[in-house]
Amino acid sequence: MTAHTPPTPPFRDRRLPFAKRVDDLLARIGLDEKIGFLHQFAPAVERLGVAAFRTGQEALHGVAWMGPATVFPQAVGLGATWNPELVRRVGEAVSKETRAMRLKDDRVGLNVWSPTVNLLRHPLWGRNEEGYSEDPKLTSAIATAYTRGLRGDHPRYWRTAPVLKHWLAHNNETDRDTSSASVRPRVLHEYDLRAFRETVEAGAVAGVMPAYNLVNGRPNHVSPYLREQLRTWTEEELLVCSDAGAPSNLVDSEHYFDTHEEATAAALRAGVDSFTDHGTDGSKIVDRVKKAYEQGLLTEADIDAAVRRQLSVRFRLGEFDDHADTGAFDTPEHRALAQEAAEQAVVLLRNDGVLPLAPDSRIAVVGLLADECKLDWYSGTLIHRSTPLEGLYERFGAERVDFAEGVDRVRLRTSTGAFLYVREGGADAPEGDVASLDPALLAGRTDLPPLTTDDVGTELALVEWGEGVLTLRAPDGRHLSVAEDGYVRASADQPGGWVVQETFRLEPHGKGHLLRHIGTGRHVSVAADGVRVAEEDPEIFELVLVERGEDTVARVAAGADVVLVVAGNDPHINGRETEDRTTLRLPTHQERLLRAARAANPRTVLALVSAYPYAVEPGSLSALLWTAHGGQSAGTALARVLAGDVSPAGRLPQTWYASDADLPDLLDYDVIGGRQTYLYFEGTPLYPFGHGLSYASFSYGDLATRVTDDAVHISFSVTNTGRTTADEVAQLYTRAVDPSVPRPRRELLDHRRVTLAPGKRAQLAFEVPLSAFAFWDVAHGRWHLDPGPYDLLAGGSSEDVRLRTTVVLDGDPVAPRAVRQRGLDAADFDEQSGIGIVDRTKTAGDAVTPVGDRAGELLYRACDFGTGVTEVTATVAGEGSVEVSVDGGPALAFLTTDTPSAPYDYTALTARFTATGVHDIHLRLRGPIRLAHVGFSG
Repeated sequence: MTAHTPPTPPFRDRRLPFAKRVDDLLARIGLDEKIGFLHQFAPAVERLGVAAFRTGQEALHGVAWMGPATVFPQAVGLGATWNPELVRRVGEAVSKETRAMRLKDDRVGLNVWSPTVNLLRHPLWGRNEEGYSEDPKLTSAIATAYTRGLRGDHPRYWRTAPVLKHWLAHNNETDRDTSSASVRPRVLHEYDLRAFRETVEAGAVAGVMPAYNLVNGRPNHVSPYLREQLRTWTEEELLVCSDAGAPSNLVDSEHYFDTHEEATAAALRAGVDSFTDHGTDGSKIVDRVKKAYEQGLLTEADIDAAVRRQLSVRFRLGEFDDHADTGAFDTPEHRALAQEAAEQAVVLLRNDGVLPLAPDSRIAVVGLLADECKLDWYSGTLIHRSTPLEGLYERFGAERVDFAEGVDRVRLRTSTGAFLYVREGGADAPEGDVASLDPALLAGRTDLPPLTTDDVGTELALVEWGEGVLTLRAPDGRHLSVAEDGYVRASADQPGGWVVQETFRLEPHGKGHLLRHIGTGRHVSVAADGVRVAEEDPEIFELVLVERGEDTVARVAAGADVVLVVAGNDPHINGRETEDRTTLRLPTHQERLLRAARAANPRTVLALVSAYPYAVEPGSLSALLWTAHGGQSAGTALARVLAGDVSPAGRLPQTWYASDADLPDLLDYDVIGGRQTYLYFEGTPLYPFGHGLSYASFSYGDLATRVTDDAVHISFSVTNTGRTTADEVAQLYTRAVDPSVPRPRRELLDHRRVTLAPGKRAQLAFEVPLSAFAFWDVAHGRWHLDPGPYDLLAGGSSEDVRLRTTVVLDGDPVAPRAVRQRGLDAADFDEQSGIGIVDRTKTAGDAVTPVGDRAGELLYRACDFGTGVTEVTATVAGEGSVEVSVDGGPALAFLTTDTPSAPYDYTALTARFTATGVHDIHLRLRGPIRLAHVGFSG
């Protein structure tokens, strides 16, 4: 008798399409099991052989938070390469390392939360380092390349499943979980949605993560755009993963819902499929979903929809087919790619001929970042490292390079006359390789002796990072840090961690200073058992200056042929996740060092290594370069560019403004009305979008265009007229010559990075769909192409135009608004002043309301009243008035409600109003009133 072999269940049958296999598996999972899947850490279903699964693995520029990995340049640096093919290879390397690391550690996830496609609208955003560009076209090109690399090239299985961050219009850390971005429809469609849409449509995206903030008064985690926009862009099942803690924010900080059951149900119905909340503990989310289901707020079909999308991703990852992908880790190819990416990310902003450096140059390297290889919150742990100083030693020889960090060296004297003392050996590394340990782990150690006091004390390096925030470092290189027990130790390799424990602030107090620890908010106190932070008995310190940083800088600068000042930011301080910057200026300490270097030696080169732009005065500099923190090969890459081994070809991915006065308010998301980014900015930037110099020169010619039914075909040539092989980034822009609505000053259509030897010429061809010339017509809720002339501009940046021509495109004139038939949705205005957009209901729609105490103004152009109307009706909530006028004349109708109401309790106000033909309508809103719609009849 032969044993009976159970049939293979359909979900294990590789011959079936994924959709049928998902349906079969879903039907086998019980309701309680499906509810368990909704938390980030989904438990196993052992009876079906389904393993545990978690969403989320950070991989922004390398595998993060999981120990040693190849660290590539920050995302903004990858954006600065303007090289999608390079970025695709970086994504491929990251996906291979993810797979390889997972084989050794099952905590490493294959659902990677990257890239970030939020547009770099405002350079003070703390997370500027995480985005690619202020331009949606460039952002989508780089993001698409990265997702393709992360996905891999297998025809059936994905190596990793990328999730785009952060949906939607997210550019502020200040009050990020309670602030609302007011995003008018044109900005929504032409700007914020566009980067997501083009990346999703390219076909290598597994899902998105909603952002913490609200958009138009509604939290992103219950955004109707997930259903109305995102899920219409592809036939793939997209997985929506919440941001950490955001589901609870819907009640706890945003107070958008009264109960967590309501909030969880609303998020699930809106399209959130995986809830990242309460760490690894899924019990609270499970309990909320169960109660919501019992209360009738959810159906099993709602739960099934989310679980189906999760399973779809897991099948694509090959989980149910035992698809083997061993990946690759820290290979020579990955190391070479990290260096290539770092080299391509360097942007030369100014050069009076001092660069490239002569081989026999004597170089003074100075500055707080000269011997640093900084990590950020989304970095992996360095396996290899290269600082600018190390790179120059390697390239020019240590005998030709002099170094001065430029830190102030101080002793801190207590009120008793003793000094703070770091016991020798206090920073001894734990067993193992220090380079393989995260700074946060070192900072949290409690096995090291705390600081004490003695008669001589320890000379500490004091670095001020701006706004009075400082770090203190012992002679052996370890930063003073505070662990959970409150004691101060010299224990951290670098500042780091979610709450940075290595930053302090000196506060004047009498004839001395209190030393406040920023991480805890407490002052440093000296006790018999050691130095600690405490709520009481703060120590009053006298700051004894041993040596000024600018004095050491001046000494080494004076004897050099050229001075390289390396300045910038620490990615964990004053501008990071949870913290926006407040200024474009360099920290005062670094400005002092730069002035000292320039005074000692006019041949001064400034290299900014930073996660964001700065406003500097380049006029007295011989050269100025910028690079984002470049990962493990940052120093080698910078040295090779300075030496001329590599001609710089990075280009700015965002506008560098000349001063803070050029910036809009951080929370002003109206790039059109606020004239923001290179698209609309009318001032003179410090350096424009797309700017970057080379050691070669290039000429442009042979411009030709051809218009077909669905595209504009453009070609031109680029020739290297210099004496060195170099890359050029040829950029193609457009401008509507006679637009019917405000349009960008110029807008990127496409670009190409090409490598040319001296005298060599490349012919570049672009096919631009006509849709690229369209704008969102708010009057009719659709894309519209204006007929008429469009300039085509080719050159080396948004302002460096070498070739120009004009094409005439066919289109339809914008039709007047048919207000007699459709009325006016309030948020579909053409212009506004003093108005914010808010949620019409908790589930869908927009309304408008005055911002602050002033009246708000709205303009709707070309409203067609046909043969005439005699009545106007305003759908409003709240209390206040709406005044209606025509063509800027006096008010013809007044609609007022004096009865306060709930935000979503709308009523219709009616008044007499007569108009015929086509006119502009002006509305003035007074008081805390919400206007959703205006209708006309009669």
